[in-house]
Amino acid sequence: MPAIVLIGAQWGDEGKGKATDALGARVDYVVKFNGGNNAGHTVVVGDEKYALHLLPSGILTPGVTPVIGNGVVVDPGVLFEEIDALTARGVDCTKLLVSASAHVIAPYHRSLDQVTERFLGKRKIGTTGRGIGPAYADKINRVGVRVQDLFDESILRQKVEGALDQKNHLLVKVYNRRAVSVDETVETLLSYAERLRPMVRDVGLELTRALDRDDIVLFEGGQATMLDIDHGTYPFVTSSNATAAGACTGTGVPPNRIDRIIAVVKAYTTRVGEGPFPTELLDADGEKLRRDGGEYGTTTGRPRRTGWYDALVARYTARVNGVTDFVLTKLDTLTGWERIPVCVAYDVDGVRHDEIPMSQSDFHHAKPVYEFFDGWTEDISGARSVNDLPKNAQRYVEALEELSGARISAVGVGPDREQTVVRHDLLG
Repeated sequence: MPAIVLIGAQWGDEGKGKATDALGARVDYVVKFNGGNNAGHTVVVGDEKYALHLLPSGILTPGVTPVIGNGVVVDPGVLFEEIDALTARGVDCTKLLVSASAHVIAPYHRSLDQVTERFLGKRKIGTTGRGIGPAYADKINRVGVRVQDLFDESILRQKVEGALDQKNHLLVKVYNRRAVSVDETVETLLSYAERLRPMVRDVGLELTRALDRDDIVLFEGGQATMLDIDHGTYPFVTSSNATAAGACTGTGVPPNRIDRIIAVVKAYTTRVGEGPFPTELLDADGEKLRRDGGEYGTTTGRPRRTGWYDALVARYTARVNGVTDFVLTKLDTLTGWERIPVCVAYDVDGVRHDEIPMSQSDFHHAKPVYEFFDGWTEDISGARSVNDLPKNAQRYVEALEELSGARISAVGVGPDREQTVVRHDLLG
């Protein structure tokens, strides 16, 4: 049975949670492989709305085993808060598995994230201030704390001492902040150990055995392709690999076990935080998209930047991820527009670019070249098949498919899991 990677095709907030949830009843495992609680998935089930941050979306589907892989950075306090909130609403969280090799977000990571962002001023990245970047930096610098370290006080203390030996100098001498106590940090991290222990596994082994049993495993990416640390709009990116390849490094499952790669793409484009955004709308049209689409961050509540669909971004995503299928979301938000622009190329200082420019400088100065498509006024929220969509909506989807480099297999026409038009079987 297949191993499926599901990733974001733009700058995040495309509706990956809904896509994962829609597939949930047909899969056995849903695995988060990158990021931390800096991203949010909003999933609507009937009259209930769930905002997930650290937990995989599959936790909402009975029978699915939700997994947090080694590529994720875990804030144990946030993890337990989410578990408690879902449990209070009747969601069973007892099957959750957490990789022993996942890195831990310590209190000093949050402190550094917030003070560093303020210090950058106009050069700020636009982080959520939740410690994700500093935790990944410690991982790469080999001074990180992993989940397994919480079960050995001696090792944990050595690692915290090593990390704070440098960080306290930085906090006190550069940022004029109070030094962080080793004892308090160790005590805080140890307090999570016993509750965490039953969840901890060798995730790579667990998932390989699941695939050997012909179970269906869905790998759910946090953030999105254009925020990938290597392939995104650096430095305005996240600190992990949000592309499909991250599913392998972030779980321990080899590349030759992956069967299908699904990218979720919004029918227009949004972005949170700083960085280039060629189709951004800074006018009434942008505000209308924001209002009609409810474009406010699940994690931060920040208003999202809005713009028209960018086919170059979609093609880039198809190429770097090896996308087999797109899921197009929020088509219903475009209902009522007389004409809908789609970016089909960039103009950079008078030169046309049909693909994303190689240099960040060119991308930053890119001006969109638009084609225009006729809109529709009919309510499409009840559509369940292609033929239920107005002709102009069908033409819009077909045009995006032709421009974007992979087939569009499903179209979201509302927030609920049932509000989906299926064009091709995502698991077939």
